[in-house]
Amino acid sequence: MKNKTSFLPQEGETHPSRCPDNSAFKQQKLPAWKPQLTLATVLSTFFLTGALCLSVGVCLILSANSVREIQGDVFMYYGLQNFYQNHRRYMVSRSDAQLLGQNVNIQKSYCAPFTTYQNGTPMAPCGAIANSMFNDTIDLFYNINSSVVQVPLLKTGNSWWTDKNVKFRNPKSYNVSSAFAETARPPYWQKPVYLLDEEDEKNNGYVNDDFIIWMRVSAFATFRNLYRRVSRVRQFVNGLPAGNYTFHISYNFPVSKFKGRKHVILSTVVWSGGSNPFLGIAYVVSGTAAALTGFVITAIHLKLRKKKTYFQKE
Repeated sequence: MKNKTSFLPQEGETHPSRCPDNSAFKQQKLPAWKPQLTLATVLSTFFLTGALCLSVGVCLILSANSVREIQGDVFMYYGLQNFYQNHRRYMVSRSDAQLLGQNVNIQKSYCAPFTTYQNGTPMAPCGAIANSMFNDTIDLFYNINSSVVQVPLLKTGNSWWTDKNVKFRNPKSYNVSSAFAETARPPYWQKPVYLLDEEDEKNNGYVNDDFIIWMRVSAFATFRNLYRRVSRVRQFVNGLPAGNYTFHISYNFPVSKFKGRKHVILSTVVWSGGSNPFLGIAYVVSGTAAALTGFVITAIHLKLRKKKTYFQKE
């Protein structure tokens, strides 16, 4: 007969107890606030929330509609329609380690199939997001009398400070071109990453403002990205003066394949941002829903109270 291992404690042996300590925290005896949900508190919460959201929403919508399209600090945007950056496989098709400059030779990542070429040369930057980067060139000209003046546009200072200094870094090297010497541009690009801005090396490579803004994907199929800011110098010190303007656009980004459209927008900003009423509409809808819920609860309460009074009389 085989010996059986006994799991019962033997005489004289002690085992640690698995019971929690007899403390207020572990015995769940800490004092707690238990709100009493009365009719007055519930209705006041709904009505106050509704009034607050409606007030904020109306203010945001009025602010967005007050954005002027000409004077003041003028921003140039490019807009795309029917371009779905929110697709799951598209959103993860990037390498944050590569964009931080830790390693340009990314072999295994979410970037596939935009990782390496058939000869083994790694792509820099890799991934579908970078490969589809918007690459149209847009220039603005002011037609004054019989002459044409090019509007000075700023291509730096358009991205967030955290992106430029924290999330994106070039590989450490004595210059940008040598850092990407053993890499190749993505298939749809016309020039390598170290030539995105040939005039300013601080705006080159992974820290290029246009590249950083494009890598911040949109949640909707219709969106706009900041492209340039008007430099307030010479006759443009107060913004864009009234007159005739001409856009010169180098068409490099095709949109017919995905049945999309492109736009160029000139706009100013206000305290709530640009001319986008979405946030205001969201507040108005939330406030309306809260107020309607309060009215429905009030109607139900009045109806039930009448029934209770009727039965008590009988």
